[in-house]
Amino acid sequence: MSTHEDRLKALRAQLARQSLDGFVVPLTDEHLSEYVGAYAQRLAWLTGFLGSAGSAVVLPEEAAIFTDGRYTLQVRDQVDGAHWRYESVPQTSVAAWLGEHAQNGARIGYDPWLHTRRWVEDATRALAKKGATLVPVERNPVDAVWDDRPAPSAAKLVPHEERYAGKPSAQKRGDIGDWMKAEGIDATVLTALDSIAWTFNIRGADVSHTPVALAYALLHADGKAELFVAPEKIDADVRAHLGNAVTIRDRAEFTAALADLNGKTVAVDPERAVAAIFEALDKAGATIRAVRDPAVLPKAVKNATEIGGHKSAQARDGAALAQFLHWLSIEGPKGGQDELSVAARLQAFREATGALVDLSFDTIAGSGPNGAIVHYKASEATSRPVETGTLLLVDSGGQYRDGTTDITRTIAIGTPTSDMKRHFTLVLKGHIALATAQFPAGTRGGQLDVLARQYLWAEGLDYAHGTGHGVGSFLSVHEGPQRIATFGGGDEPLQAGMILSNEPGYYKTGAYGIRIENLVLVVKRQAGEDGKQFLGFETLSHAPIDRALIEVSLLSDAERDWVDAYHARTLEIVGPQLDGEAKAWLEAACAPL
Repeated sequence: MSTHEDRLKALRAQLARQSLDGFVVPLTDEHLSEYVGAYAQRLAWLTGFLGSAGSAVVLPEEAAIFTDGRYTLQVRDQVDGAHWRYESVPQTSVAAWLGEHAQNGARIGYDPWLHTRRWVEDATRALAKKGATLVPVERNPVDAVWDDRPAPSAAKLVPHEERYAGKPSAQKRGDIGDWMKAEGIDATVLTALDSIAWTFNIRGADVSHTPVALAYALLHADGKAELFVAPEKIDADVRAHLGNAVTIRDRAEFTAALADLNGKTVAVDPERAVAAIFEALDKAGATIRAVRDPAVLPKAVKNATEIGGHKSAQARDGAALAQFLHWLSIEGPKGGQDELSVAARLQAFREATGALVDLSFDTIAGSGPNGAIVHYKASEATSRPVETGTLLLVDSGGQYRDGTTDITRTIAIGTPTSDMKRHFTLVLKGHIALATAQFPAGTRGGQLDVLARQYLWAEGLDYAHGTGHGVGSFLSVHEGPQRIATFGGGDEPLQAGMILSNEPGYYKTGAYGIRIENLVLVVKRQAGEDGKQFLGFETLSHAPIDRALIEVSLLSDAERDWVDAYHARTLEIVGPQLDGEAKAWLEAACAPL
């Protein structure tokens, strides 16, 4: 179908054929992934929205798309307001909106393989107030009208060697088995793709920028496991790597395997497993224990090998970024570059390391006003030139076998204005406040969020995204449960070994965006006078912060010392990897303020 308007009409016609008065289209897959394979990009196909989080509702006479503050500008650029209402979350929700807009007695369809059980319960309650009902569908109506829908990836699985993982899969499964025995649990369902990849020490290429494979798993208390994956994705090396304690079964057999758990006590994560899995276990007569996926926390708390790998990856990535920043210092003021060419050049520097497996996400290169679009992605239609007198925001990262990187730098092209410098320095002060924080064990990320915002708040400014997200080890660039945010998470106590981002920002609509992002490692600090353990952050990312944008008079002595120490450490780590003009540029960029 040629246009998104045509696709919306086709879906409405299909809903009528399925006796439905509406349908909900989330941006996820049957594993509730944040980033999904091409076959699951239903929201993008239907609406044109290319962000990484959102949902849509289609009713006979109206339709709405739901996004958070990161996508306020982007959704209006990509989705036709003549056919779609723009709704903001968390100010509203799909369930609440349905409760207001569904017709009396309406039948609203949903795909039980794309929603949590809690979402189903919330939407059911909201619709009941209107005498409407939520109806599970056997076949997703979007799929029925998506004629050229791609097939799921057939990429092979690959072993993730112990020299990167730091712990054998058998030991990880044994630890989970011990937990199950202690809790009186017979089996655990794993559905999150990064949990499966971590538990079995395997990686894949089924999702862009995230090295995971489409699979399900059942773990048993005796340490044995069943891995459900398409047979063509497995070769002899992977079979040998997994060992005899892992039974490999066809992914298509997963639902039937759930039916065999009659009389068993089964652990399922209500935040990471879809409603269809709960329904299948209920139907089988299993006793469901709704608990968090037992791989989530140990995956988040990196072991010594993973931490060492991360540091190696960050050092390598920092050198690639320094080479890019040197190149940009020469080419940016000349003209002739645009957002797409900048992103391609940065990728080329990363590829030149010889260790890059993939980017960790699509590079965000926002020139001038495009930098104010928080999760912007340049296209041929939107790519702006890099022009003197503007700011260029570049948020990027790489997937290396020893670690995942994510770093943002904002660069002045030419001479910045006083407002640009003031806003940048307020963001930098917040970044430093978080980077230098010391806090007692048990502190949650949400309790630290204000540290990064305080200087912006004092000026009546803010930013509409979290300050920090967890990061995996050659896994997802957005990893839970740790987060630094006052909304949408941030309740997990931080533990030594967790890796998070530190990324405050400021966005002036129609003018520029500013973000300064490094990755940080939670580390133990000395105990307090009463013996209580304190924690802090060690900064892992190393690349120069643009000195031209720092209004030094706004920095305290301690903040100035932090910048100088950070740059000295950057020069120490990155400098030996460079030579010639690039090294000379780095030395100047890292000189004391």
